[in-house]
Amino acid sequence: MVGFAGKSAVAGSAAFVALLGSPVPATAVAEQCANPTGTYTAAVPWGQRLIDPVRIWPLSRGTGQLIAVIGTGVDGRNGQFASGQLVGGQGTEAEDCDGRGTIAAGIVGAQPDPSTTFTGIAPGAKILPIRYTQANGGGDPGQLASAIETALNRGAGIILIAVPAASDGPALTGAVSRAKEKGALIVSPAAGSQQGQTSYPTATPGVLAVGSTNQAGEAVQTESGSYVGVSAPGAELVSTSAGAGGTVAHRWPVSDPSLAAAHVAGVAALVRAYHPELSPEQVVARLTLTAHRGPSGGHDPRRGWGAIDAYAAVSAAIPADTPGPGGPASVAPDTFVVPAAAPARANADKVSGVLAIVGVAVAIAAGVVVAAVRRGKRRGWRPSRFRAS
Repeated sequence: MVGFAGKSAVAGSAAFVALLGSPVPATAVAEQCANPTGTYTAAVPWGQRLIDPVRIWPLSRGTGQLIAVIGTGVDGRNGQFASGQLVGGQGTEAEDCDGRGTIAAGIVGAQPDPSTTFTGIAPGAKILPIRYTQANGGGDPGQLASAIETALNRGAGIILIAVPAASDGPALTGAVSRAKEKGALIVSPAAGSQQGQTSYPTATPGVLAVGSTNQAGEAVQTESGSYVGVSAPGAELVSTSAGAGGTVAHRWPVSDPSLAAAHVAGVAALVRAYHPELSPEQVVARLTLTAHRGPSGGHDPRRGWGAIDAYAAVSAAIPADTPGPGGPASVAPDTFVVPAAAPARANADKVSGVLAIVGVAVAIAAGVVVAAVRRGKRRGWRPSRFRAS
């Protein structure tokens, strides 16, 4: 279920419930738009703590990335969006009566502000707001396809589906294919809350599908499948609110499985800004290889390959051609990667990561030498029964 504490708008609540499968009459939604709960000043939200973007900002803030947020529009009048951060023009929508698009955009890129403990993941990124649906369920796949085409035409490198469709169609499949051809990464949530429900283009090959979890790490959506790549926070969240009228204002607590994809889109922007040479497939490989595995170490149909680890995804030393888990037989399904050491200075760059990796290699080599010496002493320095061929 979706919950808001404090002052809440009928339309905002109705729209979120509509996303989870309960239809709401359009007239009821139109009567009142979403408004803020207030300005959030309590402890840093758990989703933000999990991603820990402040730790990553010395390496990457997502600068140079254009992220399309496709859904209900984005209210650019919230004071936590920087001047010029929201890119306007034909096919965009900088208003959001429903509220979902503004919440998603805030998770992606809201600016740090001294009046609140909430901040977005990639404040250096620009946001392209595109509205294709108002409320009333998941939206039309044909209209969603057109929105994706608009995002591609405007040069978006990351496309966040804030409101997925409940059905597929040839136009939507074609739009996903064109995104792949143009080097754009589509991130879409597994938002279905009813048994057997499938979201699109979430389940379409070539899309990074995101599962949703709560603070305990439990999946909060019912939708499941082999297509789910990673998981991220999607319950009891804080983010920017529509209807702020120029102030810094928020909605909380917000629980919506679709918002997990917003966290991953923000992390993808950090990765692509730090590794601009990577293709969308290589970015996905990084995100899945560095994710925190579940108890089984393998793939979970609702949480994918594990919880997103933003710092590891940005900083880990991974050859660009390394396939993701579950890929070719040469890669074990439970393959994962650990990050390089954290930067020691605010202006740390890739050199620090390289030095950390070299240090690890030296330590491993030293360990091998010590072990060899100890084995040699135990054998009286007799040769091993294994010989090089």
